[in-house]
Amino acid sequence: MRVGLFVTCLVDLIRPSIGFASLRLLEAAGCEVVVPAMQTCCGQPAYNAGRRIDAKDLAKATIAAFEDCDHVVAPSGSCAAMLRVHYPSLLADEPDWAERARAFAARCHELVAFLVTVRKMSSVSSRLNGVAAYHDSCSALRELAIHEEPRRLLAQVEGLTLRELGDGNQCCGFGGAFCVKYPEIAARIARDKLAAAKRTGADMIVSSDLGCLLHLAGLASREGVAISCRHVAEVLAGEIETPAIGEGRR
Repeated sequence: MRVGLFVTCLVDLIRPSIGFASLRLLEAAGCEVVVPAMQTCCGQPAYNAGRRIDAKDLAKATIAAFEDCDHVVAPSGSCAAMLRVHYPSLLADEPDWAERARAFAARCHELVAFLVTVRKMSSVSSRLNGVAAYHDSCSALRELAIHEEPRRLLAQVEGLTLRELGDGNQCCGFGGAFCVKYPEIAARIARDKLAAAKRTGADMIVSSDLGCLLHLAGLASREGVAISCRHVAEVLAGEIETPAIGEGRR
């Protein structure tokens, strides 16, 4: 099975270790992994800003870059939702691209959902001592209906205790450009999320979306909240020698 790894902009520029962890997980699941050099942004920022022409150009470039792959996998619910949910509607009015977009979208997956539902992964060999609260990103939960898959694999991590957030279906406040346009509101929402995680007794927050984790880690650092943030791919792959997200910037 030939799998294209869509690395995502944030992972590429800020946390490449997530990309390498994703690669190792996919290879452990028996996949032949390719990382097309021509891949770029999925177009989500342009799409959300109403710049449809720019978003279309990026969508077409992405489809072309991964068209020879059996599946396309992203370590991000947000980017995976853009590829899987929004590309078909974005390109629906272009006859030359509409069917290509539909076929492409059907092969796109968020990383952990792919490992569990397509590759039937049921165990991992990683170890991490600690108590984790899992944060469901809005895109993964609402657009892709991903909930049980990450919990199923995290439960197999030796030494890790998983706790549920009392406000598990609530946004962390990142929301892409939302946290830039409305920083005070975004910070208040993140503050509530951190408080909910601390109430569980967790010493770390784990999630599938780096944007959420950067947002939460930034506020935790500024306000002295003793909780770390880690991407689910790094935890599942045992790539925990890298400092938690945001710690290297303090």
